[in-house]
Parts: sequence; structure tokens; C-alpha cells
Amino acid sequence: MAEYRIGASCMEYAMKQSIMHRTAGIWHALCEPREMTLIKGRNDRQDVIRDIVRSKSIRTQHALVSELKEAGFSCTQATVSRDIADMGLRKLPEGVYVLAEDMHLQRMMSELAVGVDRANNLVLVMAQPGTAPGIAAAIDAAGLPEIVGTLAGNDTILVVTREEEEGKALEAHLDKLRTAR
Repeated sequence: MAEYRIGASCMEYAMKQSIMHRTAGIWHALCEPREMTLIKGRNDRQDVIRDIVRSKSIRTQHALVSELKEAGFSCTQATVSRDIADMGLRKLPEGVYVLAEDMHLQRMMSELAVGVDRANNLVLVMAQPGTAPGIAAAIDAAGLPEIVGTLAGNDTILVVTREEEEGKALEAHLDKLRTAR
């Protein structure tokens, strides 16, 4: 185990990732500094992949590489292929990538939701009678970061986001899941 001097923001990141620990007032790296950069780069890239897959209809690894380049990441198709495997991305029957944690939500939305609408930061999901609580539970379980909370009735779910832009993105995401078969 080596000792390194690193900046505060890097140290905070390292603590979150459990690759640094403090003993007797000295910070110890559990990996080399280059590995810390690779871990941070991979995690940042996978966060962006998560956002891209949730907001756009990505059908190929090449399209994902292009989107990542637009977001400022320089990576190859092989890197993206490894990220897809690490993240457990799946392809829906129509060929669109979806996150593993969204698969249950996708099934619920495609089979039981009949419409999605939005007013500012409020997203309304219309469902078949009696199915709204199950869909709301699937929305909550997906852990979408823009969602503040859900409220379900018999056939309607109100989903609250913090900002109007988040509501717009969520409406598009839920409608994409609803129309996927």
C-alpha cells in the first residue's frame, strides 16, 4: 500500500469509492493513482451512459460511442461493450437498450400504462383500472434520480420531479418504456 498526496475533491471521490482510507491521520491509497483515474473515468462514463440510455433510443454500440463523444468522453466500441456488460444493459425486442433496473418498469409500463402526460414538473401516468399502485411501485423501485415522489390512485399515478426540465425528460422516458413492446 502506497501513500499519496492528492487534492481534496479527489480524496472525497476516493473515500466514496472505498479506494482510500485514513490510518493515524495519513491517507492510504488502495490502488495506484492511475487506477484511481481509470475508476473515476469509468464511473463517470457509466453515469453518462445511464443518462443517455434513459433519455434517448440507443440501438447500437456505435450510436452510444457517438453520444459519449458528444458528452466529452473519448472511448472505443470495445470500452462501451465492457460498460454494457458491467451495467447489465439489455436490449428490448425492438432493439433499444434499456438499463437492467428499468426492465421491470418497462414491462409494467408497456403492459399496463395507457398514456403519459405532463404539466411543468408533474408527470401523469394513466393506467388500466387497479394497476396504478403496482406501476408506482415499479417507478419508485427504478430509483430514477429526478423523481421526488409518486402518488397512486386506482388508475392514475402522479410523479413529481423538482424541475420542469426533469419532468420533460421523465415524460419522454416513461413514454418510451410504455410504447416499447
